[in-house]
Amino acid sequence: MDSQDEVIIERRGSAGIIRLNRPKALNSLTLPMVRVIASALEDFAADPSVASVVVMGEGERGFCAGGDIRLLHQSGKEGSDGAETFWREEFRLNHAISRYSKPYVVLMDGITMGGGVGLSAHGSHRVVTERTRLAMPETGIGYFPDVGATWLLPRAPGEAGTWMGLTGLAVSAADAIHARFADHCVASTALPALVDVIAALPASASAEDVHALIRTMAADAGESRLAVNRDVIDRAFAGDTVEDVLQALAGEPGEFAAEAAGVIASRSPTSLKLTLRLLRAGRTSASLAECLNRELGACMGILYNHDFYEGVRAAVIDKDRNPKWSPASLSDVAPGDIDRFFIAAQPPLFAT
Repeated sequence: MDSQDEVIIERRGSAGIIRLNRPKALNSLTLPMVRVIASALEDFAADPSVASVVVMGEGERGFCAGGDIRLLHQSGKEGSDGAETFWREEFRLNHAISRYSKPYVVLMDGITMGGGVGLSAHGSHRVVTERTRLAMPETGIGYFPDVGATWLLPRAPGEAGTWMGLTGLAVSAADAIHARFADHCVASTALPALVDVIAALPASASAEDVHALIRTMAADAGESRLAVNRDVIDRAFAGDTVEDVLQALAGEPGEFAAEAAGVIASRSPTSLKLTLRLLRAGRTSASLAECLNRELGACMGILYNHDFYEGVRAAVIDKDRNPKWSPASLSDVAPGDIDRFFIAAQPPLFAT
């Protein structure tokens, strides 16, 4: 493929390389990109001369800022099947990454959000850098954490995943490792050398060989803000309603709790309640596949929800950063308003 392609596929030694190539759009995913990545992973898995796969983003600003929100917004407005097709293929790719047969090394350098988390956090060898800013910011656009995040977030230590899902705030490399979304921190300047040494491994290299190699180049990720504030997070975010979380935050002293409360108050009330319910359901789910099936049903409900279109308008289209949520308050979101997001999509993505 040439440098104009949205995804560049190459071979370097024993490594299959996948490079997201929309740097001006922070490598946001389109449906053709999802298809190229899925096809490349199948080809590399079947090639005995490929020991591992390395996935990275072009440009210095980010690995991947998520899915193409404009496309989803337009598809919903038009009533076309574009959004559903994208979600179905993206979620299947997320699941395939989680079960990939070879070491899957992903370089989460810079902004890694939404769909970028789906491409990375399900992998076997997840590398962050001092520039990593990881987030699931969907409650700020009238959406919810998807791409299997409702499986990943509940498995972070304590209530760190609940804090991440509700606030949508970006976290650092150290936080990503603490939350179990990443494994190693490597300096951004060392990434080219890391790719070279991975490519120089023999075709018989194992997953542990790759981990050991990355460890030799690992840097100190620094202090995790989430770890430092774990006691506050675990106390305040243990509730099963958003109202309980906000009440608990109000009783916590300090800037950390005040910041979380202020951010949550700015998010879509519907999205907050949907997200918390999905996270609690994910906590007791048996598999990533079960969570992805549930998320797809919620995605289809989102297409009929005012806040998604208003959130995308305010953040991406008009960029006035002033969404008008409806309902505007948590108290006006009834349980039945959330029930409709839990209608299973047909056909399901996976048999569970």
